[in-house]
Amino acid sequence: MLRLPRSVLARFERFSLYNSPYPAHDSGCAIDLYVDDDDAVARSPVAGVVRETRTVRAPDKPYAHDDEYLILLDVDAEATGLRWVGNGSDDPRDGLVARVLHVEPDVTAGDTVAVGDPLGRLVRSGFFAPWVTNHVHLGFRPATANHHRARGSLPLSVDVSVSPLDWDGRGTVVDVGETFVVLDRPTREGQVDSDAFVGLASDDGVVLDGGLAHYGFGGTLSPVADGHSLSLLGADLGRTTGRDVPWADFDVFANGKRVTGLSLFASRGDFGTKVVFPGHEFDVGDDVEVTIRPSDDPIRLG
Repeated sequence: MLRLPRSVLARFERFSLYNSPYPAHDSGCAIDLYVDDDDAVARSPVAGVVRETRTVRAPDKPYAHDDEYLILLDVDAEATGLRWVGNGSDDPRDGLVARVLHVEPDVTAGDTVAVGDPLGRLVRSGFFAPWVTNHVHLGFRPATANHHRARGSLPLSVDVSVSPLDWDGRGTVVDVGETFVVLDRPTREGQVDSDAFVGLASDDGVVLDGGLAHYGFGGTLSPVADGHSLSLLGADLGRTTGRDVPWADFDVFANGKRVTGLSLFASRGDFGTKVVFPGHEFDVGDDVEVTIRPSDDPIRLG
C-alpha cells in the first residue's frame, strides 16, 4: 500500500479517502484533498513530470463547470515522500503515475513540478454532489496499468495519526447551504492538540470516513481489527472489512427529520459535523440533535 506523507497532507485543510460514490475511492484507492474555500489555486500533491493533460467527460450538473480535466504525472516518489508498505518485490513506485482530477491545468506535458507547485485552477466538477466543496482528487497507478479508466488505482493510506473526536449528536448550526448545514460540534477544544488531524469517532473511538451512510460504504482512519463492530450514537454502523466499512441499514435524523447523511473527513483545522440535508429549513444559530435509527429502506446514492 502506498502511504502519502504528512508533508503533503499538511498543505491541505482536510482529506477523505472514502467520501465519494465513485469507484476510484473503493477501498480507499484515491484521496480527496480539500483546500480553503477561497483558494482557487490547485497545488500539486506530488513531485514529478507532467505526462499528459486532457479534457474528460463528466456528468452534466447545473452547478458544475462545463468541463472536467485529467492531469497525469510521472511521479518522483522520493521527492514526494511516498512510502510503500508491503512486499518489497511488489513496490510499484518505479514508473508510478499520479492521476489528478478537478483542476483546469496551467501545466503541459513535459513540465516538471514539485510538491506545492501550482497545477492550475480548481473547478467544481460534475462528479461533485451539490454539497461537496472544491478539492484535488489524487490516485496512483503502476506503470503497466491503464492510466485513463476510472478503476485501477492502488490502495492509499496516510502517514498521519487522526485523533478521534467524541460526539453526543448535538450541535449548533454555524454554516448553511442549500443542501447541507455545518454544526459547531464536535470540537477539538479540550479533546486533542490544536495541530492534530482529527475526525469524528465511533462510540469506541475509531475515526470514521465517508458518506454516512448515503454512499453505501465508508472506512476507518484508525488502526482496527478486521470484523470490528462499529456504532455511533448507540446505533449499529456495521463491521469492518479490513479498513473498509459496508454500512449497516440505518437512517440519520436531525431534530427528528430524516436527512441524507453525514459527510465525514479528517481535518487539521476547525471541526464540525456536516449534515447533508437538501431542502432543510435550518438557520445559523439553530440547535440540532442528530440521531441514528435502523431502517428497512436507507438512503443510498451510490
